[in-house]
Parts: sequence; C-alpha cells; structure tokens
Amino acid sequence: QVQLVESGGGLVQAGDSLRLSCAASGRTLSTYTMGWFRQAPGKEREFVGSIRWSGGTADYADSVKGRFTISRDNAKNTVYLQMNSLIPEDTALYYCAAGVMPYYTQSIYRSQYRYNAWGQGTQVTVSS
Repeated sequence: QVQLVESGGGLVQAGDSLRLSCAASGRTLSTYTMGWFRQAPGKEREFVGSIRWSGGTADYADSVKGRFTISRDNAKNTVYLQMNSLIPEDTALYYCAAGVMPYYTQSIYRSQYRYNAWGQGTQVTVSS
C-alpha cells in the first residue's frame, strides 16, 4: 500500500503562487499514476491533474491548464503541484492520490475512483 503526505498549502492573495508537495512511500511507485484532486466547500471532488511515475507528460483540467504544473522527483518519491496565477476559485482542499490504471486514458485517470491511496489533504485559500 502507498502512503501519501501532502504539504505546502496556505493562505495567499489572488495572483500569487504556491507549490504543493506529495511525498509517497510504501511500495514501488513506477507502476502508479499520481493524481491531484481538489474539493471546495459544498462541491464534489474534482480532478486537477495527473502524471505517471514511469514518464510522460502531465494532463490537466481545463480550469487550471496553463497555470498549474505537475512534476515529480523520482529520487525523492515526491510529486509537486506548482500553482501560479491563483484565483479565488482555486480555494479548496487539495489531495494527492495514487493508483494503478489499467489504461492511461482520460476517462480512467481523471476518475477519483481509480485511485486507492489518498493523502490527508492540504488547504489552499486564495483571497481576492
């Protein structure tokens, strides 16, 4: 089983940047896909982006594309979510997640139900 610990959330102003970290441990990660999700009060959890440990480019939700960047450091078993040009609508509890995907297609890796390991979440609040 994979254990995940997020960090890096906080309170920022619109236009600022934040970098979230997700440290993974417990199993060989090379077969996993790492996802970032967020949940705002009163809303369902939504996909933010994902990346595979084995390589390839990240994929992003349209709402964050061009502003957020996912990267990974294999040596540190850590995935990052760099968030730039933050807006109040980005305010949410952010989670990282890990799962093994049968196929790497959007319909699969964008679904939260495909991930079986979750971090505790880190709060991001963007003031206007």
